[in-house]
Amino acid sequence: MPPIPKKVDPPSADKRWRMVDNTMRKHGYRPDALIESLHTMQECFGYLEEPGLRYVAQALRLPLSKVYGVATFYHFFTLKPKGRHTCVVCMGTACYIKGAQNILDEIEHKYGVKPGETTKDDALSVLTARCIGSCGLAAAVVVDGAIAGKVSAKQTLDLIEKAVAS
Repeated sequence: MPPIPKKVDPPSADKRWRMVDNTMRKHGYRPDALIESLHTMQECFGYLEEPGLRYVAQALRLPLSKVYGVATFYHFFTLKPKGRHTCVVCMGTACYIKGAQNILDEIEHKYGVKPGETTKDDALSVLTARCIGSCGLAAAVVVDGAIAGKVSAKQTLDLIEKAVAS
């Protein structure tokens, strides 16, 4: 069993760091606890910011480049704060053929944001997914966690408007 590393101080006094530390401690501060630790950090803070990534890297005795590599490889993780509402556009083959790119173009035209961006007022984040597993519903989007299938660009904009207005 590898030795427990010397205590690394969290980036701030925020009590949410205790949850991240508990996850790392539960896994014995082993390097293979990286993904679980990043999940906990994102659940607690909503996204992964650099000071937190440095903290996890030091506590798990990993190079920062490895931590960044994992954080940027997996689509679930985000390095930027999300908006109050999210719209995920599926870009799988079936959805692409059924107009996913047009949906993204219309969202960009109306809200001024591209995939991976958040509106200036933090109301909406737009994301893409390689596939959401709902090919029979192409084109499919996920607005605030709810899947909507066989949607047009206009229907998607209506869904977003309804979500942002609530």
